[in-house]
Amino acid sequence: MFHIVLVEPEIPQNAGNIARTCAATGSELHLIKPLGFEISDKYLKRAGLDYWDLVKVHVHENLGELFSAAPDGRFFFFTTKARRAYTEVSYRDGDYLVFGKETRGLEEELLVAHADSCVRIPMIGESRSLNLSNAAAIAVYEALRQNGFCGLSAAGELHRLQWT
Repeated sequence: MFHIVLVEPEIPQNAGNIARTCAATGSELHLIKPLGFEISDKYLKRAGLDYWDLVKVHVHENLGELFSAAPDGRFFFFTTKARRAYTEVSYRDGDYLVFGKETRGLEEELLVAHADSCVRIPMIGESRSLNLSNAAAIAVYEALRQNGFCGLSAAGELHRLQWT
């Protein structure tokens, strides 16, 4: 199980989509205040559809509170400013994947303090960064892939259509 951490998320639809990804992967969602929406926001619920009851959501007053709650946690900070790719990390069960707010990302001071734990999803040069919910999905699925998709159903089944 992995933890997806959203630091000061601003757009309820992104948080809802990420909650849906958490429901599909068994990941826990951590929301760091201040939030740009109410947890009961209709857009948040709509984006997460009927998955909210399947997601373990933690709301923290600040990032320091989360660090204190998980003193032995391994945190990886996703940023366009990192020098190494997210695929260069060996993820372990229980790791925290940290994402910043949609408009500014993570604070520079935080990134400098944790420079060895910063990772980047490769993109074209100076392009705009990926949508937050897409980035979170890419990250958690790489972590799950590295761990053999443990706990996930990797195979589906086709059903023959019945024509009458």
